[in-house]
Amino acid sequence: MSQLQKLLFICGRNRHRSLTAERLFEGIDGYAVKSAGVERDARKRVRSDHIEWADLIFVMELEHAQKLRSKFKQEISGKRVICLNVPDTYGYMNLGLIKLLKNKLGEYLELPARTSS
Repeated sequence: MSQLQKLLFICGRNRHRSLTAERLFEGIDGYAVKSAGVERDARKRVRSDHIEWADLIFVMELEHAQKLRSKFKQEISGKRVICLNVPDTYGYMNLGLIKLLKNKLGEYLELPARTSS
């Protein structure tokens, strides 16, 4: 039995980019996913247990990585944090955002097509 790769997606408010990325990976074999935001008014604000849980952390902008490193210095030590450089110009589940996320995440993860099997 293979172990799930735990992915954490981070953006500012956890309403568009990171939440879309989480939805893209939900239910795909081999992955467990969560998303959160670094801002005070985030839908789901990132906590230390999110960082500790994750195998890979994807941030949408460099400032998100900086905020994580500042607030969660100890928890993030030794964790791989990857900046995707996805601007905050898309709505939730926007087709352009989905295409951009798939393209950028494809460099780091296997992106199987969703099938009914």
